[in-house]
Amino acid sequence: MRAHSAGERFEEFLLANFIVVGAARVTVFGVAMASAWPLVAAEVRQPEVIVTATRTPIAQDAALASVSVIDRVTIEQSGSNDVLTLLRSQAGVDIVRGGGLGQQTSVFMRGSNSNHVLVLIDGVRVASATTGAYAWEQLPLAQIERIEIVRGPRAALFGSDAIGGVVQIFTRRANGPSGLLGVASHDTWLGEAGFGQRSESGGFGVRAALSDSAGFSAQNADGFSFDPDRDGYQQQSLNADAAWIGDSLRLDGQLLHSESEIEFDQGESSLDASSLNLTLAGGGQQPWLVQLARSRENLHTADFFSRFETRRTQLEAQRTQPLGEHGEWLYGLSLVEDDGRSIDTFEGAAVYDDSRRQRALFTSWRDSAAALDWELGVRHDNYDSFGGETSLQAALGWRIEGGPRLRASGGEGFRAPTLNELYSPGFSGFFAGNPNLGPERSRAFELGADWQGERVDLSLSAYRNRVEGLIDFSGGEMFQAINIRRATLRGVELEARAPIGEWQLTANLGWQQARDEDTDSALLRRPARKASASIEHAIGRGRFGLEVHAVSARPEFAGALPGYALLGGWLHWPLANAFSVDLRLDNALDNDYTLVRGFNTAGATASLQLRWSPE
Repeated sequence: MRAHSAGERFEEFLLANFIVVGAARVTVFGVAMASAWPLVAAEVRQPEVIVTATRTPIAQDAALASVSVIDRVTIEQSGSNDVLTLLRSQAGVDIVRGGGLGQQTSVFMRGSNSNHVLVLIDGVRVASATTGAYAWEQLPLAQIERIEIVRGPRAALFGSDAIGGVVQIFTRRANGPSGLLGVASHDTWLGEAGFGQRSESGGFGVRAALSDSAGFSAQNADGFSFDPDRDGYQQQSLNADAAWIGDSLRLDGQLLHSESEIEFDQGESSLDASSLNLTLAGGGQQPWLVQLARSRENLHTADFFSRFETRRTQLEAQRTQPLGEHGEWLYGLSLVEDDGRSIDTFEGAAVYDDSRRQRALFTSWRDSAAALDWELGVRHDNYDSFGGETSLQAALGWRIEGGPRLRASGGEGFRAPTLNELYSPGFSGFFAGNPNLGPERSRAFELGADWQGERVDLSLSAYRNRVEGLIDFSGGEMFQAINIRRATLRGVELEARAPIGEWQLTANLGWQQARDEDTDSALLRRPARKASASIEHAIGRGRFGLEVHAVSARPEFAGALPGYALLGGWLHWPLANAFSVDLRLDNALDNDYTLVRGFNTAGATASLQLRWSPE
C-alpha cells in the first residue's frame, strides 16, 4: 500500500467534498428540471413488494419505514462479485473491511455497532451465537435473489439485534438451466451452475458456485502482523430448494451451505456455515405460516488454536387477520435455542460449552383511514440468561394530496448478550464474560417525507437513536464484561431517483453523528458524511452505468482516516443464444484509501462475467 502524497490527499479532499455538495445540487436540479426534460428512458416502475418491514407482504412505497431493495437484475447488471460493493452504496450503510475478498468485514447501519444489525437469510437468524456478528465476507453473492434493507429499530417485530436495522437476504430459486464463468483482478475466478423446474404444483432447484482469488496482502507495514505475501480466498457454496403447492397449503424448504478457506497475514481460517428451513403456509384470506429452521457455523483458526462452533434452532409461527378494508392484525410466537462451544485445539478441550433459550410473543396492527396510515407493534422476549424484555413500536403516515407523504415513527430495540460475553473465561481470567449481563437497549425516533412524482422520487429521513447499557470489558481489576457505556446516533438521509433525459439517476446523501456519551468522542470508523450516486443509460440491447462513492474522514485508532472517493462503471450486454456479458471496473482512478489502519484496500480492479440463462 503506497503512502498518500500531499497531492493525492488534496485531490481526494476536493473530490469527496465535490461529490457531497455536487450530488445534492444534481438532485435539486433534477427535481426542478424534470418536467422540462423528456422522459425518454424512464421505465414504468411497479412498487416493489417487501416483507421485512412488516413481516407480511406490502408495497415498498406503503411502508412507514426507510427501506431499500437490491434485486437480482441490479446484482447481475452490476457485474459485481462482491456483495459489499452493492451494500456500501445504500443509504445509511457503512462498510469496513480489513483487506480484500474474504477478509473480516463489519457493516454499520446508521452509526450503530456491527452487531446491532439483524441479518436474516430466508427468515432465519444467521449471526454467530458466540460473537454476535454475521460473517458478511462469507455471503455468496451468486446465491442471492434479492436483499431487503430496513433502517431503524424493528425489535417489536423481530426481537434482539434489530437496533440499527434489519437486512434480509432471499436466496435464488433456479428455474431451468443457467451458468456463469467469470474472471477478475488478483487472479480471481468465478463459476456457477444451476438447474430448476417449476410448475403450478411446486418444483425444485439447485445451484452450485465456486470463487477463488489469490488476493493481495491483507496488511501493510502499519499492521500488527504484516506479512507481504498474498492472502487468498476460496469458497464453495450450494443452494437448494423444493416446494409443494396444494389447494390451500404450501410447503417450502431451502438450504444454503458454504465452505470457505481464508488466508490472512500470519495465518489461515476455515469457515463452514449453513442454514436450513422448512415453511408451511396457508390460510387463504387469513394467511398463516410456521417455519422451522436450523443454522450452524464452524470457525477454525489453527494458528490461534481456536475453534468456535454454534448451532441455532428456530421456530417461528404467525397469522394475519384482516381488519376492515385496509387493516390487518398480525400475531405470532418465536422460539430460539442457541448452543455454542469455544474449543482450545492445542489442549483439545472446551473453553466453554453453553446454551441459551429465548421465547417471544409479538403482535402488530396496521391500518389506514382517509389520508392517514399507522402501525403499532409490541413484542415480549424472555431469555433464560437475563429475563424479559418488552419492545414497542409505533408509526404514523399522512398522505398530502398532490404532495409528499409525511411519516413519524418511534421504536425500541435491544441486543441480548452473546455466549462469549456471558460465559467466556477470558485470558487467565482477564476480559472474561459475565453471566449477569443485561441486554443493550435503544430508543429511536424518526421523521421522514416521501415524494413520488411522474419523473422523480425523493425520500428524506431524520433520526435519533440513543443506546444504553452497551457492553464493555472494563469491570473491576480483571476487566470483566459489564453494561456501562452509552451512545447517541443522529443523522439525516436523502435519497433520489430521477430520469435526466435518456439517463437514470439514483443518488443518496447521508450526514450522521455517532458519539460515545461517556467519552464525548465520535465512534470509530463512522463517517460524518457519505454520498453515493449512479447514472445509467440504455444503449442498443444493453445498458451501462457509472458509479461514484464518496466518504468523509472517519475517526480511527491513532488519528483520523482521510476521506476518499471511488469511481466505477459497468456494462451489461446481451449476446445471442441466451448469453450475456457483464464488465465491471472498480476504483477506476486507482485511488489509495484506507478503511482500517494497517490494512490494505484494492486499487483499480476489473471483472468480466459470461452468463448463460435461457429463461
